[in-house]
Amino acid sequence: MSTYNDYEEDTVTLTFDDDKEVECSIVSIYPAGGKEYIALLPLGGIEEQNGEVYIYRYNEDENGEPFLENIEDDEEYEIAADAFDEFLDNEELDEILDDEDGE
Repeated sequence: MSTYNDYEEDTVTLTFDDDKEVECSIVSIYPAGGKEYIALLPLGGIEEQNGEVYIYRYNEDENGEPFLENIEDDEEYEIAADAFDEFLDNEELDEILDDEDGE
């Protein structure tokens, strides 16, 4: 699983239906339910202050160029969100263990 440290300088600009653009940092690209997903953290604005994360289905085309797809199905979204929550839990545990090792 790719983590924030793998992408900490990479950003993605999302364009919403109302043409609003939001620059996001990549938190993680991770597998769940046989598919790949990407978690994005908006930079700036109230979304970043609230720690809001956007989750999309992640794919690559035949040239290896990434593209994102909306998750339309509630069940699929729950699978992707649960996997992201598990990722966050593991990251927190890793940080705690790293802190204990450094003492």
